[in-house]
Amino acid sequence: MIRELGRPGDLGWVVMAHGELYAAESGWDTSFEALVAGIVAGYAADRDPGRENAWIAEAGGRRVGCVFCVDGGDGTAVLRVLLVHPDGRGRGVGGALVDTCVGFARTRGYAGMRLWTTDQQGAARKIYVARGFGLVKSERHPGFGAGEVSGETYALTF
Repeated sequence: MIRELGRPGDLGWVVMAHGELYAAESGWDTSFEALVAGIVAGYAADRDPGRENAWIAEAGGRRVGCVFCVDGGDGTAVLRVLLVHPDGRGRGVGGALVDTCVGFARTRGYAGMRLWTTDQQGAARKIYVARGFGLVKSERHPGFGAGEVSGETYALTF
């Protein structure tokens, strides 16, 4: 089930899940968790309800995924903080979250959508490419305490 973010604990779960999961799976430090906390705090403080939204995926009454759609300030939407917890993997949760986010952006009149990820997020990258996103920029990034990664920007035109 995918629902709009808004229940007590949702914002904190997004930050906690990112911090714990990326530390366990990629060896990333708290600098990544701090980045996610800033994104979540900015959304919570300045959200434009007509142009921005976020969703939580649940399975068995537990949160297993999330995604945010925020205004990019240039006529495009930005997909942020997609995450699927291991408890939700293999069920199409990631694709459903991305589809929900893209669908929302389309209905709000954005010209397209962009996102930033790294070369280490192979499963997420497959979801993006399958939905028409194309790689537009790749550059080395410090890697959140675990060595350099390739930071990648993808875009989709509507």
